[in-house]
Amino acid sequence: MPMPVFEEYEPTGDCACLGCTQRRRALARARAIPLRDGGHPAARGTRRALVLATAAGVVLSGGGSAALAAATPAPGPEPVSLDTPGSLDPPGSPQGGRSPLHGRPAPAKPAGTPGAPSAVRRIDRTSIITRAKLWLDAQVPYSMSTYWSDGYRQDCSGFVSMAWNLGTNEWTGSLDKFATKITKEELLPGDMLLFHNPSDPTNGSHVVLFGGWVDETRTHYVAYEQTRPTTRKGATPYGYWNNATKYLPYRFNGVTGGITEPDPATDPKPAVPTVFPGATQFGPGANNEYVAQLGRMLIERGGRRFYPKGASTAWSDADRLATQAFQSAQGWTGTDADGIPGAHTWQLLVEHQGNDIRPTVDAAPGPAGVPAYPGLSAFRPGSSHPFVAVLGRQLVKKGFGKNYTSGPGSSWSEADRRSVEAFQRAQGWRGAAADGYPGPETWRRLFA
Repeated sequence: MPMPVFEEYEPTGDCACLGCTQRRRALARARAIPLRDGGHPAARGTRRALVLATAAGVVLSGGGSAALAAATPAPGPEPVSLDTPGSLDPPGSPQGGRSPLHGRPAPAKPAGTPGAPSAVRRIDRTSIITRAKLWLDAQVPYSMSTYWSDGYRQDCSGFVSMAWNLGTNEWTGSLDKFATKITKEELLPGDMLLFHNPSDPTNGSHVVLFGGWVDETRTHYVAYEQTRPTTRKGATPYGYWNNATKYLPYRFNGVTGGITEPDPATDPKPAVPTVFPGATQFGPGANNEYVAQLGRMLIERGGRRFYPKGASTAWSDADRLATQAFQSAQGWTGTDADGIPGAHTWQLLVEHQGNDIRPTVDAAPGPAGVPAYPGLSAFRPGSSHPFVAVLGRQLVKKGFGKNYTSGPGSSWSEADRRSVEAFQRAQGWRGAAADGYPGPETWRRLFA
């Protein structure tokens, strides 16, 4: 009689069927149990299967029950059941259940609400974002069944568990027990946006870390998230792409305050001189600390959209456009709003007087008849703005309109983005400089 063949089947990491889900959860539990005889749990299971296969072959070939008994290994430690007292809660979701950190024993449940933490570690917002950036820098691959070197599961809820420095791997159905629901207006970096679908946890459940608003419109924010293929950071429409009503904001109960990502505009800086340093310190070719101080003051007065990378000591078109926007907000026109700061402009900025820069610059033409740059917020997915049509018509005029099947119109579309990208690439720009979203320099060159 031929020898029986035994095969180990390892499910793929993302298969959502019930059998693979249970297999991954069993593997996750087994990995958390110390091995008596060393080695990986899966390898130990394979060795036992081979031993049993050999024993079965001996029996079938006439070796008898004595040989089978001799080949049977002594019982080892049994995996801890998630249904036993003191264990963690099974979620019934393939994203990975509640579990201890990989390689560490499961913490005991506190008395009271099942699954609720008795205490949380205190952590400031800067540390939360710093921890999130560790996975971002390492480009940790997404997985619902494997763990990173720090012991956290490599899926969305494991990522937030890591960033908050929880002592366990949580899932979307338990993270809210560590947090308090807040409003959109209260969101600060280090908070989370959570969507949990209790009726079908595998259908859309997800969680991201809030990293701060992109601009004053509060329509987009910086999201840190664990998703395919690796950890991601990027501007994201509120609440999460097309699911604005499903994602709810929460604040970690252990947060102690503190500022997250140090903004270039809020870094420690020299005191701003109250006396105007002179017009010669500003304009094309200028490179000094006064230019950076001007940029920081303009950002504080509503000009952040002109400075996507923060203020710089080197004079740029962003400084001119932001200064012009501030001057226009005071009702100045002509040479009084030429984008070069004078003594009066400097005084208003230093003393924090006058009107702030308006969220969207008026459509009044700038120098040489060039329309004033309206700000990046006018060119966002889903936005509608008269300058979108102005931009589109200029792209067509410059020979970059082949992506338009109709229009262009005032609603921002993928055709607009691809046309802008083609124009940016024609300038020799690549990467983030040719992302299809017009900044001040793209605008200046397009209308030059």
